[in-house]
Amino acid sequence: MPYVTQGPQNVTLPDMEPGDLVRQSILVLALVILAAKFGGELMIRLGQPAVLGELLAGVLLGNLGLFGVTLLNPLRDNMTLRIFAEVGAILLLFETGIESDLAQLLAVGWSSLLVALLGVAAPLALGYFVSLQIFPNANWLTHVFVGGTLTATSVGITARVLKDLRKNKTNEAQIILGAAVVDDVIGLIVLAAVGGAATAAAAGATSQIGWDSIAWTAAKAILFLIAAVLGGRYVSRYMFRFAARLKTSGAVLAVCIPFCLLLAAAAAAVGLAPIVGAFAAGVVIEQIHYAPLIERGGAPLQELLSPLTEVVTPAFFVLMGFLVDLKSFASMDVLGFAVLVTIAAIVGKQICALGVLERRVRRLAIGVGMIPRGEVGLIFAGLGRTIRVQDQPILSNSAYSSLVLMVILTTVITPPLLNLTLKKPKAEAHTPS
Repeated sequence: MPYVTQGPQNVTLPDMEPGDLVRQSILVLALVILAAKFGGELMIRLGQPAVLGELLAGVLLGNLGLFGVTLLNPLRDNMTLRIFAEVGAILLLFETGIESDLAQLLAVGWSSLLVALLGVAAPLALGYFVSLQIFPNANWLTHVFVGGTLTATSVGITARVLKDLRKNKTNEAQIILGAAVVDDVIGLIVLAAVGGAATAAAAGATSQIGWDSIAWTAAKAILFLIAAVLGGRYVSRYMFRFAARLKTSGAVLAVCIPFCLLLAAAAAAVGLAPIVGAFAAGVVIEQIHYAPLIERGGAPLQELLSPLTEVVTPAFFVLMGFLVDLKSFASMDVLGFAVLVTIAAIVGKQICALGVLERRVRRLAIGVGMIPRGEVGLIFAGLGRTIRVQDQPILSNSAYSSLVLMVILTTVITPPLLNLTLKKPKAEAHTPS
């Protein structure tokens, strides 16, 4: 993730006149938005999630140099695109938080909780082990970042697939979605802890960070989420009361977007990733708080936010794809790592199905439903590529490219596998617990 608040960036602004910089930035944003939409449209027509097309559009644009087209190479260091993508990621997690029911999250059920815990622990351990075998001389933070990238399930992709299959009301779907939300929260805490340790290592020019530091960062992330949720619920009530008095259009967004950005900035101020604050901001906002505005003819917040996120958020995925170096796949070692880390990602999520306590459920379907990685995994990988320890990025270009390929593969295989496993009779899927 191209966070300008997380570690040194080594990015310099191009030496050009202000007018030229503005013109270049406008053209860059126009290109990225169009590429994201055309890529997303192509994948939707092929029965795949739009995010996959946005990623592949970025991969294509970032590797045009292989065909002799070097015009877009400066975009790798374009600060406007980086900031635009960061705002897109913040709004994406804000939207995810809004769609998460806090009451349901707190009463997620033991099965969903156990599935989520196993779905984080198993991929983290398997990813660490695979990275250790392939890169034995790498910094230990590299292995942790590889494992961390495998932890979070994409709630959006899984929910979309279940809805398309008309299976979103089944017991399996409820366990999958509940576990995926908790999975994302735990993933964010892991991201905060490891990212904080890595940033501290970069600042101290040493890779020796004690586990007490990681434990403190994790505790700080948990405390921040609790404080943000409790304080945010109190603040949001008065925030919407104020908005209800405004006669201008767009009052809901006018108070919600700053609220999201302020909590994102607060998270960054205490050393956490801004998306942690953005997610907390979304979780605390409930429709009952702005019901008077809807009664006046206003639309629900999700509908108001959607046009904005549909334009801004794809820039994040395009940039993540843009940073993939296809030349690195000429190495069999890189391809081998990509295959192994993908296997670890799939197997790790099958282990999580052991946490299902209910009888007569398709455990295999639950494991398959947890396979797709998405936004949080990409953020994890992007942050690992950004932070430098001893003047070296935690994730090399080849390791980063392999992880993005893993995200693409897990996204592609999930819809057909989930459709297949959900068609199995429950009697066949039943295993005494």
